[in-house]
Amino acid sequence: MLSCRQATRLMSEAQDRKLGLAEKMSLEVHLAMCKGCTNYRAQMSFLRDACRRYLDDVREGREGRE
Repeated sequence: MLSCRQATRLMSEAQDRKLGLAEKMSLEVHLAMCKGCTNYRAQMSFLRDACRRYLDDVREGREGRE
């Protein structure tokens, strides 16, 4: 089983590359048993989405107007 350090590294790497099947499976098994890493993944997802929305707003000229 993956350690939390390995799991968080894979979650970060998944932002830049496609994980292999074995990596995905190992990560999902770890996440099924680890609440801390599940929370970390949710936080990463929230921050990634917030950054994307902010960049979209900046590109459309809406930054700072609301």
